[in-house]
Amino acid sequence: MRSKWLRVLFLRRIIIALLILLQIGCFIYLILSGNHASKITSVLFKLISLAVALHIVAKPDKSDYKLTWVFLILLFPIFGGLFYILIKTQHSTRRFNKKYQQAGEKIRPILTLPEDRYEYAVATAPGHRQQIYYLQKFAGFPVYFNTRTEYLSSGEKKFERLLEELEKATKYIFLEYFIVEEGKMWDTILDVLQRKAAEGVEIRFMYDDMGCFLRLPKDYPETLAKMGIQCAVFNPFVPFLSAIQNNRDHRKIAVIDGKVAFTGGVNLADEYINAVARFGHWKDAACMVEGEAAWGFTLIFLQMWSTCRNTQEDYFKYYPWKESPCTVNSDGLVQPYADSPMDRENVGEHVYLQIIHNAKRYLYINTPYLIVDETVASALKLAAKSGVDVRIVTPHIWDKKLVHLTTRSYYRDFIQAGIKIYEYTNGFIHAKTFVSDDEIATVGTTNLDFRSLYLHFECGVWMYKSCAVGQIKEDFLNTLKVCQLVSEQDCKVGFLKRIFQDILKLFAPLM
Repeated sequence: MRSKWLRVLFLRRIIIALLILLQIGCFIYLILSGNHASKITSVLFKLISLAVALHIVAKPDKSDYKLTWVFLILLFPIFGGLFYILIKTQHSTRRFNKKYQQAGEKIRPILTLPEDRYEYAVATAPGHRQQIYYLQKFAGFPVYFNTRTEYLSSGEKKFERLLEELEKATKYIFLEYFIVEEGKMWDTILDVLQRKAAEGVEIRFMYDDMGCFLRLPKDYPETLAKMGIQCAVFNPFVPFLSAIQNNRDHRKIAVIDGKVAFTGGVNLADEYINAVARFGHWKDAACMVEGEAAWGFTLIFLQMWSTCRNTQEDYFKYYPWKESPCTVNSDGLVQPYADSPMDRENVGEHVYLQIIHNAKRYLYINTPYLIVDETVASALKLAAKSGVDVRIVTPHIWDKKLVHLTTRSYYRDFIQAGIKIYEYTNGFIHAKTFVSDDEIATVGTTNLDFRSLYLHFECGVWMYKSCAVGQIKEDFLNTLKVCQLVSEQDCKVGFLKRIFQDILKLFAPLM
């Protein structure tokens, strides 16, 4: 039965790929057929490419993006400009953004429940006022008190704690994940969800269609509906050239009754708990928040849900402390945040940059990919040159060869600036964590690469002097014991490989 399902799923994906190739082929034939109309069309498209290139240069975008697009247009003067217009001006993208922003406007007034903690927060952490102000006053993600945090240093630990909390659910369970695949992890969770749905608990489950492209069948929402589970598919993949297909829901969120929430790098598939080995040992990380801050993740989920399902939600209905106040003892300041590629505000990048700029003694970073623009690269190098102990752990065993080669192309400059680069020798590290000065940390879904920082929907949690901060530091130092320090000598490559890496860096914004 499973073999038949896999054949059907694979056939559907092949048909979609062939339809996309057919569209591209027809377009190329139109331009290159050699008749009089095609010659006029070719000249017209070249003029369009020139105008687009001038427009790109004048835009207030990231210089790396502008350089990549202009280079592509120079390389393909006939197709480049038209392709850019196709990517950037589609109605479907604007329509999705409008719905997402409208949902956000309805959510913003109740995000600060039970009360606005801003003044207390800046008085408690005056050295981080800018970070708290940016996230709450500008980005719209308030700081919370009365919250306990727990850092989970592996997918196995996250899986264990998630199951424990799912069993406690009495009102609702919200799940939002990039990758979901049938196997030990998801099947175990699904058994709990089915049972809870039978008990009357409201279950909402959302996954990204591209992330599950070869993992779940097309009719999976109908399958879950029969179990009493509501399901939404983010941005279903269609066989047409579409800009919005480039923006994926990379978030990992689990919310139980609005009182407990999880985020981090761990998806719902067996490699994340090492039930199967794909790239050696899979090292990941997650964070559990219990208390008021879980409300922030509840609304982050509901905003995406109402956008995908086009529903009008009674958001206050899900507030867990309407009848009695939250009694969780606070262990620090906690600020959940989300990032959207639609609003031109790079929240995830700005959280990282402010942590880098505020670091005084040390800054420890885990990331599966290290492909950053000049702004982030300069900030990291300046911190190291200013005496901050900057250490970055990346994988030794890669999951994507070209991406890993691009990551390594950054090593030499970073090492020369005083940054210590380590590679996790046991396998693949997928954790996305920052920790600094025994005070500040963030755990989330945002990789240090262009796709996460600028193209995907992401989320995370910023923490000040909470229990998780010390746990993240301890785990980082323990991880170094199974890492190798990369030296400048290790970065030496041959001439041809160096040229190839330079080309990869040029196209890094589109990877």
